[in-house]
Amino acid sequence: MSQFDLVVIGSGPGGYVAAIKAAQLGLKVALVEKDPTLGGTCLNVGCIPSKALLHSTEVWHLAREGKKHGLQGAEKLTFDVAAMMANKDKVVAQLNKGVEFLTTKRGVEIVRGLGRLGKPGQVLVRGASGDRTLDTKNILIATGSSPIELPFMKFDGETVISSDQGIALPSVPERMVVVGAGAIGLELGSVWARLGSQVTVVEMLTSICGPAYDPDVAKAAQGAFEKQGIKFELGAKVTGVKKSAAGVALTADRDGKVLEFPANRILVAVGRKANTTGLGAVEAGLKLDERGRIVIDGHFKTNLPGVYAIGDVVAGPMLAHKAEEEGVACAENIAGKHGHVNYAVIPGVVYTDPEVACVGMSETEAKAKGLEVKVGKFQLQGNGRAIASDATTGLIKVIADAKTDKVLGVQMVGRGTSEMIAAACAHMEYGGSAEDVARTCFAHPTISESFKEAAMAVSKSSIHSL
Repeated sequence: MSQFDLVVIGSGPGGYVAAIKAAQLGLKVALVEKDPTLGGTCLNVGCIPSKALLHSTEVWHLAREGKKHGLQGAEKLTFDVAAMMANKDKVVAQLNKGVEFLTTKRGVEIVRGLGRLGKPGQVLVRGASGDRTLDTKNILIATGSSPIELPFMKFDGETVISSDQGIALPSVPERMVVVGAGAIGLELGSVWARLGSQVTVVEMLTSICGPAYDPDVAKAAQGAFEKQGIKFELGAKVTGVKKSAAGVALTADRDGKVLEFPANRILVAVGRKANTTGLGAVEAGLKLDERGRIVIDGHFKTNLPGVYAIGDVVAGPMLAHKAEEEGVACAENIAGKHGHVNYAVIPGVVYTDPEVACVGMSETEAKAKGLEVKVGKFQLQGNGRAIASDATTGLIKVIADAKTDKVLGVQMVGRGTSEMIAAACAHMEYGGSAEDVARTCFAHPTISESFKEAAMAVSKSSIHSL
């Protein structure tokens, strides 16, 4: 028996950050994790390993195009998939150790095993060394999410794979079909396309990157990816897998026409589902919504006294940084502080090249809400640093309220926009206007100057575009 102020179930970005914050605030904290390493999906099989592979393949791709920069013999370069995977694993291992070091140094007790709700004020942990009961004043559920499996296309780990397998293939598939044109599908599709796989992305919607992006932004991104050799089949509803003597093919329907896409690997990336299985949710009476997510109020409280939930297991965008913000705010609330999350300023990024990023409302969403907007755009082909860096593909778009000039949203396609979107978040956090951005001094030459130019374009005063 152990007595804690807070027990956190799940050590992903939301869980371990909440545990550290709570410990900083003077609470006695335990962090329960069923896997051998901390960090959850993001660190072990998601955000981090995929970015390591994206970087490795970007280096390869850029080196292959080195002749124009004076590099000789680039066409003779070869790559080693096993070495790329080893580098990815090294990155993950380093961060695994870092998270565990930070957590333990803050005085958080790490408890290995599968955690589940017991009697009120108890967490039951089943581990390799036996069962343990943790008595606690508060419980925070941060069990994350897992890939959605289509009922008619079960994951087999070989032909039909999830993102978990998509970051660990031993060789480059000759043909890969990606189901879903969201961030995960586009990123892993890019990784294998750069290494020579013939990648086809099949998407039920009529545009890529998801509904958060305006059609003009999605179209710009799609054009860039198509130049890299990725094919898109939009407005196509996947129906199954067809196996024959000739091999395997994904089947889909578009306007009543049957489509077939031959493949060696079919990567299904149609979203993720909340992890509540094995949590003892039903037995404890924990309220779930129609999608199996835990229902919470504005302070992360569930219907059970002293039980909270954050991250992918609750409603909202399934993003690591959203989970982190919720983890900090929830820990503050439990400690008697006043934590909060501004959900209107949660950025989203697709880490391809060019990167696609957004924050706030799209033009489409703003108009659907009846808001009158002004829009400013700037094409990267007019930016000096972009020209010097072979990064002219893309645009920056600023959506502002027509009456107040307040920035409602920003959308970006371009190299490094995952970093640049932070400037938009900062301005939006204090309710800044397009003019505030336009009057901010940006270093020259930088691609980020394009954000300033787009903000100036809201009032039709851009300097470097007509």
